[in-house]
Amino acid sequence: MDMMAMVSTMLAAQQGALQSNIAATLTKQNMDMEKSTVLTLLGAGQPSLANVGAGVGGNLNISA
Repeated sequence: MDMMAMVSTMLAAQQGALQSNIAATLTKQNMDMEKSTVLTLLGAGQPSLANVGAGVGGNLNISA
């Protein structure tokens, strides 16, 4: 194997590793986005006050 073939092989291996790292990063970001979307749709994290009466959930004055 001559020197140029070895250099080409090493560069191709580095390029493949870089592409694999980029693909893994993008997949993780997509999965995080999907998780966030599902949690938003399910209403997880914070309670909804959409179906309660007027004044419920407002500020409470306890100084009196």
